[in-house]
Amino acid sequence: MCKECGCGENNGVTRLQFTAEGYTEDSAKTVEKNLLGLPGVMYVHIHAHDGETTIDYNPAKTKLTEIIGVFGKNDVEPLL
Repeated sequence: MCKECGCGENNGVTRLQFTAEGYTEDSAKTVEKNLLGLPGVMYVHIHAHDGETTIDYNPAKTKLTEIIGVFGKNDVEPLL
């Protein structure tokens, strides 16, 4: 893994795919915006109607606990 940017075999990218409960159309947009504001988060896609969530991020730049924290601040429960 590169010490500069965290890249590696998968360019340092980890993909999270899970379902979350409690999304509304507004909260899904807010969660997406807040996640994309974290360093190393490159992609977020949320289906508010069924809670399907996909996040691509670099764990060398953002911790999983930081990502999970965004959900708690918006009353959304990730089912990991």
